[in-house]
Amino acid sequence: MAALTICSTSFVGLGRTQASALGHPGLPIAVIPHPFGLRTRDEVRKIAEQCVEDIVRRVREGAGPAAENVAKAAAPADGRPMRVEAPADLEEFNRFCRACGWSDGLPLVPPTVERVETMLRHTRRARDEVIATVAPGFGAATVEHIAANAVMAGCEPAYLPVLIAAVDALGDPAFNLQGIQATTNPATPWIIVNGPIAQDLGINAGLNCLGQGTWANATIGRALRLVLQNVGGARPGEMDRATHGQPGKFTFCCAENEAESPWEPLHVERGFARDRSTVTVVGASGTLNMNSHAKEADDLLRVIADTMAYPLSNDYYFGGEPWIIVSPEHAEVLKRGGFSKADVKRRLWQQSRLAASRFAARDRARVQHIRRAELGEINSDTLVPASPGSDGVGIVVAGGPGTHSVYVPTFGVTRAVTRAVSAY
Repeated sequence: MAALTICSTSFVGLGRTQASALGHPGLPIAVIPHPFGLRTRDEVRKIAEQCVEDIVRRVREGAGPAAENVAKAAAPADGRPMRVEAPADLEEFNRFCRACGWSDGLPLVPPTVERVETMLRHTRRARDEVIATVAPGFGAATVEHIAANAVMAGCEPAYLPVLIAAVDALGDPAFNLQGIQATTNPATPWIIVNGPIAQDLGINAGLNCLGQGTWANATIGRALRLVLQNVGGARPGEMDRATHGQPGKFTFCCAENEAESPWEPLHVERGFARDRSTVTVVGASGTLNMNSHAKEADDLLRVIADTMAYPLSNDYYFGGEPWIIVSPEHAEVLKRGGFSKADVKRRLWQQSRLAASRFAARDRARVQHIRRAELGEINSDTLVPASPGSDGVGIVVAGGPGTHSVYVPTFGVTRAVTRAVSAY
């Protein structure tokens, strides 16, 4: 049986690298010139005809030569650890890591044998246990690989169980890590920590919880990014094809402010006992501050819903899973208004529906194609919801004093996944 990959010019490197990672370095690639979004229909037709000819030719030829310019290898697929001699001098070590493609652009801590062993003492799991096979390079994220990247990110050893749970969650097909890692969108995992471990480790859920200043938040989020890059192979410009990216791709981690929430915390809502510790990963596209001094719950929900409804959102294209980080002050307004968390979700889902007339013409056609089975025929008056149902709206309470909440739109083709943190 003949096989090949079809991709646009900008994704040839990704196609070759991923084919190599999957054990098929000579897999033929039929190339469509990029960009084609600005082409006329006649031009697209000619491109398609040329592509068909290319496909036929390559299938007849069979597997081509081994891929050229293949990106630097991710972690071995069999999970075996690889020890590397690196410079002892810190500046030279970081230059070495940059040359190898292991750096996120910030200074790294050398993952010496001694440091990794200290990290591994904080989990009962075997060092060679594969927690997940990380797309798009499909490297095996063993406990030891995760620990090494945690050291590089500056994590305290006690953070390792949280990071292991996060990597486990990313491996769930519902999260769609392949799509998030290789997309042109700025999508990145957002880590939400719940339960006693958040307080034990000092993971910030209050003032500036998405910002700088807390070691746990910064290094746990950063370590996950290093795993995605160094084990999963998603290096910028290679398999990571983000057009712009976003600052959250350095680190994006917080805890839920359970103490100031009027509702059950996220992990309880998702079926875990209150005294369990969990990690939830969300495929976030960014953050948008929502500053409102509204004192009536109905009024506050109306303006939040209006903010959610923007016509360039992947959530509306695909029927996604938008998230709201509700500040304690806004949560109190909603509580005084008698709203449960489920009530808030229903109201936001209903009031954030977007008139199809607000989409660009081509985007409306795209929504029609993707969501036809769910929504039927779409005309200019159709109200398009951001998610298939109200349970698709995610709600967490976090942050400190202030009349601000945060809208977190998602990649759209992704669902949040929660995993329990294994006890030390």
